[in-house]
Order: sequence, then structure tokens, then C-alpha cells
Amino acid sequence: MATLARLQARSSTVGNQYYFRNSVVDPFRKKENDAAVKIQSWFRGCQVRAYIRHLNRIVTIIQKWWRSFLGRKQYQLTVQVAYYTMMMNLYNAMAVRIQRRWRGYRVRKYLFNYYYLKEYLKVVSETNDAIRKALEEFAEMKEREEKKANLEREEKKRDYQARKMHYLLSTKQIPGIYNSPFRKEPDPWELQLQKAKPLTHRRPKVKQKDSTSLTDWLACTSTRSFPRSEILPPINRKQCQGPFRDITEVLEQRYRPLEPTLRVAEPIDELKLAREELRREEWLQNVNDNMFLPFSSYHKNEKYIPSMHLSSKYGPVSCKEQFRSENPKKWICDKDFQTILPSFELFSKYGKLYSKAGQIV
Repeated sequence: MATLARLQARSSTVGNQYYFRNSVVDPFRKKENDAAVKIQSWFRGCQVRAYIRHLNRIVTIIQKWWRSFLGRKQYQLTVQVAYYTMMMNLYNAMAVRIQRRWRGYRVRKYLFNYYYLKEYLKVVSETNDAIRKALEEFAEMKEREEKKANLEREEKKRDYQARKMHYLLSTKQIPGIYNSPFRKEPDPWELQLQKAKPLTHRRPKVKQKDSTSLTDWLACTSTRSFPRSEILPPINRKQCQGPFRDITEVLEQRYRPLEPTLRVAEPIDELKLAREELRREEWLQNVNDNMFLPFSSYHKNEKYIPSMHLSSKYGPVSCKEQFRSENPKKWICDKDFQTILPSFELFSKYGKLYSKAGQIV
């Protein structure tokens, strides 16, 4: 109890002393706290920087290993591509060499075989000689026939001339111009005139048309109205001797049709007709009959009519497609068109002639 009483008596002084001591210790405590914070911040900074350096070294090592892996992989791919390219070049060179050897052997063996070509040329020369001989014989035969035809034509011409000049033949009283008394022997034309017969000209037959009209019947000129006697045959008069022209030629010249002049033959409106014909030809070449009006809105309201080439479901064939390419989707029926015309026999024998020393297979 005494201790408690002392403590209660000293309670005011204890509180003051406690406050005083705490007020004195606070500045030192704050200074020590600041120093501890500074030390901790420096240490933590050093620790973080060391950790960052450690991470940087680790990342650098990882990047180095990864990049080295990628580089080795890329190098392996490059080596593989180079090896593949080298092997392909080698294979191509070997294939070209094999093809060159094979083609050379094939050409020497089959295409440009000396003995085969020699035999072929021999057969061709023999065939050409035979054909040339046959053509020469045919040409000689044609020449003989032509000479014979010319001789016959000249003989007919001389015979016709002799028949035409038969009036120049000699008589018992008067010698002809080809049988002159001052010559030792008569001219060959005299003998030709003696063998020839005098030329007689046939008179054209005049056909009388039967008229059955009423006027002819009333005039008694029709064959039904009044029987007539038949036409008498012409009197065979003796032909006059002399260098006269043929009667048919004279009649043709006398009764030839009239030849109209250019003014009568050509129409008056020839220029107009020519212009119409030129306009008609130009109209046939036009694609569209509508007149082109560049500065007018006349054709704006007209509806566009597509052509059959664009409106049909069978569209135009592209340039990439071949000419004989087949497209079953565009067929109208399931079957293809049937070939009616046979193939050319000449084309089927192409490249198959004289295959075995001139023998046709």
C-alpha cells in the first residue's frame, strides 16, 4: 500500500518525465528511420539491378542459342536446296546426254540410214525413169495424134477449097488456070479439082406457120378454111461459076437484126439508176439502219436489244479453249454428232509410202 501511495504521489512527475524523454528521443528516432529507409532503398536498388543484370545475361544466352538454332536450320535448308539444285543439274545433264545419244542413234538408224536412203533413192529413180518414159511415150502419141489431126484438118480445108473453086476446072475446049498449056505437067491443084465434087449450098427451109385466127379463117387463108396444095420443091438451078460469096452469108448480112445506137440502148435515167444501185449496195453493208446522231437524245429512251451472240446461253468460246475441245455440259443431247463424211484416203497413206525399199504397205 505504501508503494502504491508513493507511485500515486509521483504520477504527475512520471508523466512529465515520460513526455520530456519522448520529445527528446523523437528527433533521433526520425533521423534513424530516415537512415534505415535510405539504406534499405540503396540495398533494394542494388538487389534489383543485380537481378536485372542476371535476367539480361540469361535472355542474351537464350537469344544466342535460339538464333544459332535458327541459323543452323536455315543453313541446313540452304545446303539442302543447293544439293537438290546440284543434283537436278547433274540429272538434267545426264538426261540430256542420254537423250542426245539415243536421238543420234535413232536418227542414224531409222531416219537418215544411208543404205535405206540409198535403196529408197534407187527405187525413186527407177520409178521416175518409168514415169518419164511413159510420159515421153504419151507425149509422142499426143504429138502424132495432133499431127494427124492437123493433116486431116488441112486435107479437109484443101478439099473444101477445091470444092469451092471447082469452077476453075479445065474443060475440053478451055484449059483451067491450073492446067496451063505452057507447063510440062498440070498443077497438083488441077488433080485436086478433078477429084473434088462441086460445092452445093443447102437452101434454108421456110416453115409456114398455121394461122387459126378468125380473120384468117374468114379471109380463107387458114389451112382449115381452105385446103392448099403443098409447097413445091425448089428448082435445082445450076450454080453460077465465079468467085461469089456463099448464099447463107449474103442472107445473114442482108437480114441481120438492127444494132441500136448507144443512145437508144441505154436508158435515159441511167445516172439515177446507178445512184440507186450504189445506195442499195451501201445499205447492204450497214450493220444498223438507225442514223447516228451524236448530239441528240433521240435514242436515249430506246430499249437495248442484245445480240444473239451475247443473249444465248451458249456463250462465246474463249481464246484459251482449243478449236476441237469438247464440253459435254453444252451438248443439247446425250450423244455426240455422228461423222457422216469419210476421211480422206490420201491423208491416211501419208508417211506410209515406200516404207520397205519402195513397197507400199
